[in-house]
Amino acid sequence: MVVEHRAYWVVKSFNLQMSEAGLHRKLQLQELEEIRNNAYENDSIYKARTRAWQDNMISRRVFQVGEKVVLFQNRLRLFSGKLRFRWMGPYEVVRGFSYGAIEIKCLKSGKFLKVNGQRLKHYHEGIEVGEVETLHLVDPIYSN
Repeated sequence: MVVEHRAYWVVKSFNLQMSEAGLHRKLQLQELEEIRNNAYENDSIYKARTRAWQDNMISRRVFQVGEKVVLFQNRLRLFSGKLRFRWMGPYEVVRGFSYGAIEIKCLKSGKFLKVNGQRLKHYHEGIEVGEVETLHLVDPIYSN
């Protein structure tokens, strides 16, 4: 009997405070919305900083018409070796386009290619290779 009375009292007190419960729930929803907005704003700030840092790390290369360059070979190969040379060329710069696209001409075949400027680097020809010193190794002799 006492339990039924307490249960009835709890139900009655909740029924009487419906407006307060509604206000409390609205405040909770507003707090959640504010937390979500703050998280969204912090995420956009983080993305902007990351984007600026990554854009800052891009190396700006300027190529002149007639300059020789080499092209990075980025084709997928199933059995590519570690020590395989990844730069092809030399090529000659024909002209540059907006947004970093560059038209190049193969010196061997005469074909024209339009590539991203980030895949190119300057070709330095005529670099003399110095003399290489040869050192012959001999097995050590152990004496007892």
